[in-house]
Amino acid sequence: MKKFRKLVEVGPIGLQPWAEEKLNDYASEIIRFDTLPESEEELVERIGDADAILVRTLPLVPASVLSRCSELKYVGMCCSLYSKESANVDIDYAEKHGITVYGIRDYGDKGVTEFVVYALVRILHGYDWPMWRKRPQEITGLKIGFVGFGTSGQMTARLLKEMGAEITYYARSVKEDCENEGMHYQALPELLEQSEVVITCLNKGVILLHEEEFRHLGNGKIMINTSIGPASDMAALKNWISDGSNIFVSDTAGGVGDIYQDVKGWKNVLCPDVSAGMTEEAYDLMSKKVLDNIEKKLTAM
Repeated sequence: MKKFRKLVEVGPIGLQPWAEEKLNDYASEIIRFDTLPESEEELVERIGDADAILVRTLPLVPASVLSRCSELKYVGMCCSLYSKESANVDIDYAEKHGITVYGIRDYGDKGVTEFVVYALVRILHGYDWPMWRKRPQEITGLKIGFVGFGTSGQMTARLLKEMGAEITYYARSVKEDCENEGMHYQALPELLEQSEVVITCLNKGVILLHEEEFRHLGNGKIMINTSIGPASDMAALKNWISDGSNIFVSDTAGGVGDIYQDVKGWKNVLCPDVSAGMTEEAYDLMSKKVLDNIEKKLTAM
């Protein structure tokens, strides 16, 4: 298998130590930066004449950077790649100019699932949290609707169903295997109206909940956002949270969005601001998938 001539980690990557060591098998020279570049000019200087780089969700790597790095042949995204539109790398430009871009997916889902269960149990039972209803309530029989139903959504739904929840989902397509397991598709307005708990599991940059959707959702509900970023229009979400009968949950401030500082500390907002998906096991899986992508590229060279 060939090697890259020069591989640059253009900022903090987060690979496990064993994976950093393994990189020596894939590149003759490795340069690492543990801070983010402060400008595009600095990013171009860091990349220099490298034929491969590794990058996380930051910094942005637009066409204006890629066009100035003539030796670059590979960009390894050490983060989730859901779509070209949501990526921090200009994949369209890269594809047109012979630069391969590989990203990864599905490495932090189990931690997200555990966070959802933690949040629900804490709220339903009133464990160090204002109890949702007059008496403690089990997940059994709880009507939970998922907005977005990819890998993490389905994993979470299956666990909650095992605990007795009634599961519905809204997605771009009907999931036949999930239907066979007793989880059923609903149109978004009906799902919002009929669910007691709504869990959003959308791709980065996808905003589906606006004023009209919150009218369908109504009050006295719990919403848990597990998307990488916001899933709702900010003004509409803040207005919904302002009704004290509603509870909003997100693991990170990024999932709350621009209104985080406004609602931080509100009694009906649960946000520890810690990425639930980035566990020790997730870093292991992320590292393995990043190395697998590098091997895939080198094998094809």
